Amino acid sequence: MKTIKDLLSEVEHIFKEEQFVFEPKELYEPIDYTLRLGGKKIRPTLLLAANQLFDGDPDLVRDAALGIETFHNFTLLHDDLMDRSPIRRGQPTVYCKWNENTAILSGDTMFALAWRYFLRKPTPNLHQILQCFDQTAIEVCEGQQYDMNFEKKALNDVSLSEYMEMIRQKTAVLLAAALKIGALYANASEEDVDKIYNFGIHLGLAFQIQDDLLDGYGDTAVFGKKTGQDIRDNKKSYLPLCALKICNQIQAQKLCTLFDYNNRIDEEEKVACTLSLYEEIGLRRHVEEAIKQQFIQAQQELDNIEANPTSKKPFQELMEMLFERKK
Repeated sequence: MKTIKDLLSEVEHIFKEEQFVFEPKELYEPIDYTLRLGGKKIRPTLLLAANQLFDGDPDLVRDAALGIETFHNFTLLHDDLMDRSPIRRGQPTVYCKWNENTAILSGDTMFALAWRYFLRKPTPNLHQILQCFDQTAIEVCEGQQYDMNFEKKALNDVSLSEYMEMIRQKTAVLLAAALKIGALYANASEEDVDKIYNFGIHLGLAFQIQDDLLDGYGDTAVFGKKTGQDIRDNKKSYLPLCALKICNQIQAQKLCTLFDYNNRIDEEEKVACTLSLYEEIGLRRHVEEAIKQQFIQAQQELDNIEANPTSKKPFQELMEMLFERKK
């Protein structure tokens, strides 16, 4: 039984062996740059782990691992352009290193390449696998649109439940799909496929809420981006939306003013004032509790899967890794 570290190493080896640069090189070099930029590669690792959990053939899912990560990075290429993010994983984003047209075209190619990876090896469940991938791709785009819609709204016009649905689509469904696809390759039962998918949803929600928390409180050197960037960008993340639910009327009014696009307050002062308000209401404790609850629900779904407890160890290890990310 491979540990989560073994599976992470296997994914790294798969990507190290794969060739990404073809002609025209102007199209493929940004793809190679993106896929070799680092990152946790959690999604392909989850795919391999789910396949292992249900005694699948590890050789059958190598291309699927490439496909799910290539699709994920395609979304990042376009997200960085839409968000005007200059840095990804400590390095210039594609649209900054090359140009906007390159980011669009190389990203589009990555989407097509993802499909090609899934089609490389025939499997009896290929139709279900491609249906899952297709539905997930649509939901990720829907989630991105909701995120963009939220940017135009006042803070108090976005509910916490609306935000949770948005991150379910934008973030959680891809983690869940990676698990489901790995299970489908292993011919897992319909009940277990549903359970491993739901496990992924709760894991993805916990991961995103923790990402939101780290944006406000994380170490820039560890986290890879400037602390408080969501505040500068007026992002309706879990933190300000949760804060609205627990603060008093005066604090709520102050928070809404800080997140008002028409407010021309200095960015660093805005971050300082927002974090000070969070500290005042004890927000961090509430957010950490929300993360914990998502992990508990993920654990419950995992416990309900009919499998040897030893075979579930990689998922336990992964949850520990994610839950204990440096604050």
